[in-house]
Amino acid sequence: MKISEKYYPLILVAACLFLFFPHLDVLYANIMEARNFNTAREMLEHNNWVLTTMNGEARYEKPPLPTWLVAFSAGIFGITKLWALRLPSALISTVLILFSFSLSRKRMQLSAKQSLYGSFILATSFYILFAGRNGTWDIFAHAFMLGGIYFLFQFFTTESKIYQNAALAGLFIGLSFMSKGPVSHFALLLPFLIAYVAVFKLKTSRSRTVPFILLVSITLVLSSWWALAIYFGDSETATAIADKETTAWANRNMRAFYYYWSFFTQSGIWTIPAFVSLLYPYLKSRCSNLKMYRFSLIWTLAAVVLLSCIPEKKSRYLLPVLIPLALNTSFYIEYLVRAFKVLKDKRETVPVYFNFGIIGLVCFLTPIAGYLVLSSNLDGLYFWYISLSLVLLITGVFIFKYLAKRKIERVFFLVIGFTCAVITFGFPLVRASYTNEDYAQLAPKVQQLLSEEKQLYLFENSSPELIWDLGQRVPVLNTREGLHLPTQTPFYLILEEERQEELKELLDGFNMTLEGCYDGNITTKADRNYKTRRVGCLYLVSKAN
Repeated sequence: MKISEKYYPLILVAACLFLFFPHLDVLYANIMEARNFNTAREMLEHNNWVLTTMNGEARYEKPPLPTWLVAFSAGIFGITKLWALRLPSALISTVLILFSFSLSRKRMQLSAKQSLYGSFILATSFYILFAGRNGTWDIFAHAFMLGGIYFLFQFFTTESKIYQNAALAGLFIGLSFMSKGPVSHFALLLPFLIAYVAVFKLKTSRSRTVPFILLVSITLVLSSWWALAIYFGDSETATAIADKETTAWANRNMRAFYYYWSFFTQSGIWTIPAFVSLLYPYLKSRCSNLKMYRFSLIWTLAAVVLLSCIPEKKSRYLLPVLIPLALNTSFYIEYLVRAFKVLKDKRETVPVYFNFGIIGLVCFLTPIAGYLVLSSNLDGLYFWYISLSLVLLITGVFIFKYLAKRKIERVFFLVIGFTCAVITFGFPLVRASYTNEDYAQLAPKVQQLLSEEKQLYLFENSSPELIWDLGQRVPVLNTREGLHLPTQTPFYLILEEERQEELKELLDGFNMTLEGCYDGNITTKADRNYKTRRVGCLYLVSKAN
């Protein structure tokens, strides 16, 4: 059955509903999320919307736009509901996918089917899935930037609606800065400009001068107002934080220049097609639109090279590269759909059979492996396990069936279905790993002590996860200004378990009675996600006689 092109955006939205929205509360907050969620909580509870804080201390490292969106969602649905805190990420990820489709179809003038392929590849790429289901701010910066690029492309190439396109480009580029500073400007916008100039050349005209000034003005206003607000509102702290971030940026997680050269593996299930799409000598005579293929390839490689020039490197920083890489991979998928039936050269067919065959094999092996690993902890989860197993087995059968018939388009869509099934039916099975018998919530104890008007302090704002687990703001003893001990004793003190010996040295001359330790990890110590900084120990501190 042939589906009209006008329904493609709806199909993409439907896929995003399966990929980004189900079971957003399964994973507990990681360290990056905890920082953001703490800041959102203090916006709601203490009205710190501009001079943002985390447990009472200034947190100016990131602009506030995504935190505002999370705070609005939490204000509607509840600050304790993790799915509500992650909902804005899922929504902006859907916007990202729709902008990708529109850029490919309307600006790059690719076919509707190829545009659909590229958007599906982007939506199911590993780090896009991770960021789209996670309360971190990278996905906001890059989604807004892709919107800015869409309107900037239109501003460069059309004579109609010049002022509108300039204003919208400036708006979205500015919103990107308000999400995570200049990160996406360097990693996504600058590579786009390099690719655009290399392929299309930059045509200037007097008619675009004033609209371009409008574009830059809107971008500058949106990008600078918050930095100016914190500088004039709390200049000393803002300067200290800026100095600290600059030092950390230059000395933290330093990697070799070639660290990102395996960047195509971050697309997950599309690793092999993504790699093949980078082979220009092979694909240049096979792609349907050579000019646009060159554009997406230069955009991708320029992003990798620019990111490689930055000393600090992390795998997740490759997220913006996946956007042009998905476009680039769509040229290879379009070629396979069009020509695979008649291909004879095994050098072309074997990688295709291997890539999709591996996914088909995973469909058969996952139910077996899942049962062997999780069988002892599946109580209450059998519905999800059985549903996932059935869907994967059926998907696997059809993947091999259509591979044998060389119907690559159907195989492609089955892979999309496979990814949707893993998220929709498989994600709840993560709960089978939540087996920490020592798990204990710290928030109720904090609430009890504060309601009894006991003196309660947190030693230091060093563990964002522990601060999140407290459930509310708790005064801090060791701040940026130094250690400030209460004048009256006794008082209660919370600190991470791993720092107990350090505290005993600092509080020499005080009696410290351990009231108990609260393990906020829901996984056991054997799990790689177990964090000792999430174990909070409660002490009763009094002066020594």
